[in-house]
Amino acid sequence: MRLTIARKIALAVSAIVILCIGTMAWLASVNLQRGFIAYLNEMQAQDLDQVSGLLAERYKQEGGFDWLRGRPRAMRDVLDQMAPQFQMEPDAPPQRRPPPVRPGGYGPPRPEDPPPRQGPLRDPMAFAQRLSVLDEQGRPLVGPRDTPPGIERAIMVDGRQVGSVHLLQLRQASSANTSAASFLRAQVRDILLLSGVLLLVAVALAAALARHLLRPVAAVHGVTARLALGEFSARAPVLSRDELGELALHVNAMAQELERNEQQRRQVMADVSHELRTPLTVIRGEIEALLDGIRKADPGALESLHGEVLRLTKLVDDLHQLALADAGDLHCELHELDWRDALPPLLERYRARAAAAGLELAWALGYEPAPVMVDAGRLDQVVINLLENSLRYTEAGGRIAVVLAVRGGHAELSIDDSAPGVPPGAYARLFERLYRVDRARTRERGGSGLGLSICKALVAAHGGEIVAQPSALGGVRIRLRLPLAKH
Repeated sequence: MRLTIARKIALAVSAIVILCIGTMAWLASVNLQRGFIAYLNEMQAQDLDQVSGLLAERYKQEGGFDWLRGRPRAMRDVLDQMAPQFQMEPDAPPQRRPPPVRPGGYGPPRPEDPPPRQGPLRDPMAFAQRLSVLDEQGRPLVGPRDTPPGIERAIMVDGRQVGSVHLLQLRQASSANTSAASFLRAQVRDILLLSGVLLLVAVALAAALARHLLRPVAAVHGVTARLALGEFSARAPVLSRDELGELALHVNAMAQELERNEQQRRQVMADVSHELRTPLTVIRGEIEALLDGIRKADPGALESLHGEVLRLTKLVDDLHQLALADAGDLHCELHELDWRDALPPLLERYRARAAAAGLELAWALGYEPAPVMVDAGRLDQVVINLLENSLRYTEAGGRIAVVLAVRGGHAELSIDDSAPGVPPGAYARLFERLYRVDRARTRERGGSGLGLSICKALVAAHGGEIVAQPSALGGVRIRLRLPLAKH
């Protein structure tokens, strides 16, 4: 039998309940016995007070304890005057024997041996056997010579202690005390029966609780199994607001992300195949035209083929860089660089190209140093991609503005261009792979749709961030932030 989580929870709860109920039953049984024995000792302490009073009264009558010394049957006569439980007959009233008179009628009466009793003394708790009487000098009159610690009462006559009585305390309800032992056995039996019933109820409730608690887990288990089979549309029901409910929410978020990634993967595969098919189709057509003699192998035809090969090579290189970024193999050799000093040569190279495209390229790099830990070649690649995008998509007569500033421990580079812009909902998607706002115009202008994705991967490798926003010039603002180098 497989030990499932439900069975583990049920067994664990059952074990805890069994331990708790068993401990409670044991403590209740022990405390019951102790309390009952303490109650019996307290009641016998009251009996001992009565014995002390009877012995004091008899001492006054006899003028001493000579009548008691070494005569246990005389002690039984005293005990006969107590409560009915110490009498021979259960319902016989207490009887007091008149003291015997000395022959001649003079002097203190002398004790005589009582007549033999008919039957045993009713003493279920062995009161008489545990009783000792000592005289004024501490010598034993009745009972053992060495009296163990127990209950002690003084025998007082006219304010003077003439002796003492000692009673050994009960330690347990022995088999001799059948009524007490029967009472305790009945109570312990009831406690054990109740504990057994509670254990059965607890085990049943533990099993039901385990099944109830694992309902969300079972639902999540089914969803994860479907996700493992590629069914990314599966969602787990949220059955509670506890940690299991949060687990279901996290599984749903994971499933949603997997579904989005799968859709994106399929879209990327379709876009990549399309992007590869276009230059390959052109190259194939050019070569077939040359082979059929439709077109001559002049420099113009070769230049056209060379351009398509370069475009195909650029696309493959971009895909390779993104693959390296996804695999975490996009290595960067970081060195400290003052970005304010590194940008002017790069911007000067693009000023002529911007002018040729009918655009104005201006920059403001400030006067504050902007030291950053970067790979200079990778950082130049990012800036070149951004400038290429602006040159490619900004309409003639427009403007490109580059601004560098140091804010809050970061170096921030902003590249703004003029119209045309992009729709409001498209800014967050500009960094998605092969995403184009206008696919036809983008392909006509030579874009592969991977440039901004590569920029985002390179910036992330440097611990920075890059975002797209609307520009005040009417186009798009790309804002790039890198942490300043720490000295």
